[in-house]
Amino acid sequence: MTESGQRESGKALIKEELRRQRIETPSWAYGNSGTRFKVFAQQGVPRDPYEKLADAAQVHRHTGVAPTVALHIPWDKVDDYADLARHASELGVAIGAINSNVFQDDDYKLGSVTHPDPAVRKKALGHLLECVDIMDQTGSDTLKLWFSDGTNYPGQDDIRARQDRLAEALAAVYERLGEGQRFLLEYKLFEPAFYMTDLPDWGAAYAHCLKLGPKAQVVVDTGHHAPGTNIEFIVAFLLREGKLGGFDFNSRFYADDDLMVGAADPFQLFRIMYEVIRGGGYTGETAFMLDQCHNIEPKIPGQIRSVMNVQEATAKALLVDRDALAAAQREGDVLGANAALMDAYNTDVRPLLAELREEMGLDPDPMAAYARSGYFEKIAAERVGGAQAGWGA
Repeated sequence: MTESGQRESGKALIKEELRRQRIETPSWAYGNSGTRFKVFAQQGVPRDPYEKLADAAQVHRHTGVAPTVALHIPWDKVDDYADLARHASELGVAIGAINSNVFQDDDYKLGSVTHPDPAVRKKALGHLLECVDIMDQTGSDTLKLWFSDGTNYPGQDDIRARQDRLAEALAAVYERLGEGQRFLLEYKLFEPAFYMTDLPDWGAAYAHCLKLGPKAQVVVDTGHHAPGTNIEFIVAFLLREGKLGGFDFNSRFYADDDLMVGAADPFQLFRIMYEVIRGGGYTGETAFMLDQCHNIEPKIPGQIRSVMNVQEATAKALLVDRDALAAAQREGDVLGANAALMDAYNTDVRPLLAELREEMGLDPDPMAAYARSGYFEKIAAERVGGAQAGWGA
């Protein structure tokens, strides 16, 4: 085969890999959300979960790779979850992960499943089990668990006892999971607990999941780490151990900023996606989910841009010449190995992705296509009156 023929063959293989990528968008990204200080309302914001799904369907319509929508309970609470799932299907999307919420009730001021009061712990566990019921009704196979539990002052509570309480709750949820269901356990360095967080890092989450079994895996939120943390190392380690369940993709400059993924450090996103591909995690078993709050940017374009950013990072990671990289690593060629990564990262993959979208029957420029669609003008005119959806802050 000629050199040009090899290039075309390689391009076709990369396109095929990109064609099967799936990126889940979060229902809460379409509602009003923002900083702890102010949430800026926008025109056309959904007023209920049904309208959130309609907006998510627009992201899938223009990108072709965002067919599922994560729900957050009780933000997305409805009387008939089976009907909500039917509505999603009619729009061309499906319900994805179910996210629990044990951080916004007044009872959870001192914790939820790790609270010193057994009555509060029982209430929190009841909600988690309710979320599994919702999984059954919507066809979801993934429960996502994040706990704000922790303490603000030394001596406030017994650190080891709180770990025991956490383990007990996780075991109860694990036992309730049905066939083909799993939970992803999220960790966070700090906030809102400032002295000690009960699940502060990937090691704590990994240890709990390892003890429980194969239905418990770790989810990596890219905004939940200390500055300078090597997230791709965490990804590589968890993949090696079979415990990487997925990602909550966003960007951070200072803390848990929840900005659009790839906005702050696109090179980091590329490095993460390379380790995912190298470690065998580029499969349907690894959930690529967005977790973002669009406060000053428009909601739907913010999600479209985020999906495109993940696609671009993935395309660059697929371009890495892994044979050349492995050879340089074996030979101790430090600069050659680094160059193998940098050559791929510095490649402009936008023309490749534009070609792929045209082959998929999509507009090569999803952002421009959405702007021309008139959808925003339509929802801004129609969604007048009622209470806009938000995260309850």
